[in-house]
Amino acid sequence: MAHPATAIDVEEITRIVDAHSTLEGPLLPMLHAVQEAFGYIPAQAHGPICEALNITRAELHGVITFYHDFREKPAGRHVLKICRAEACQSVGGTNMAEALLAKLGLDWHGTTANGAVTIEPVYCLGLCACAPAAMVDDRVVGRVDAAKLDRLLAEAGA
Repeated sequence: MAHPATAIDVEEITRIVDAHSTLEGPLLPMLHAVQEAFGYIPAQAHGPICEALNITRAELHGVITFYHDFREKPAGRHVLKICRAEACQSVGGTNMAEALLAKLGLDWHGTTANGAVTIEPVYCLGLCACAPAAMVDDRVVGRVDAAKLDRLLAEAGA
């Protein structure tokens, strides 16, 4: 679920980093915890994470940008994820997604001007039999078409 914009508390970042630094393979749990706390991975977290794990900022950036669920800027109040996997593509999901992005004037990971909705790709929601599929915050929706997308956006305030 999307989080409201949160002021960046460097002490909170330090607490998160410290709490995860003793884990085996701590980077991903650390990043998930930071994003849970702030709604995204703020630039202020990069230094403490890199220092604790003895990695470069380039290495950290590579991990953050590799995993689609991590954000480097706040999302809208709601996140609409549209499935990009083969089953959804095969029943028109690609054209539907492209039409929606064009209609909203956004690229993937873009947020509507009013801050209501961020549009993100996802690579399988497990609703292949009900494709195309989407997810609004934590609610999965099957058999999505342009009209259903319009209703979902209206419910989200876009």
